[in-house]
Amino acid sequence: MDRDEEQLLRGRVYGADHDDPGPRPGRRYAELVGGPLDGLLLDITGLTRQEAGTGVALSTELGQFGAGGKAVCDLRPGDPGRFDWTSDTP
Repeated sequence: MDRDEEQLLRGRVYGADHDDPGPRPGRRYAELVGGPLDGLLLDITGLTRQEAGTGVALSTELGQFGAGGKAVCDLRPGDPGRFDWTSDTP
């Protein structure tokens, strides 16, 4: 991913409509850190700490496996506002 693509993704919500990608009032978000989704926000509204603690596997075409691949992210210990990228998976 080049610098222009990286800047375009910052402040966008993962999975949001491309025409209105920003965060919505009344929702809770965590930042995705590292990997192909770095800088995107993940809507965690409705997730319990226990559910968030198991990590997430998010579909993305930007990872090592291209279309159909997933970015695996784990909740950062002690920081419920960040999910750290750990790997890509097919």
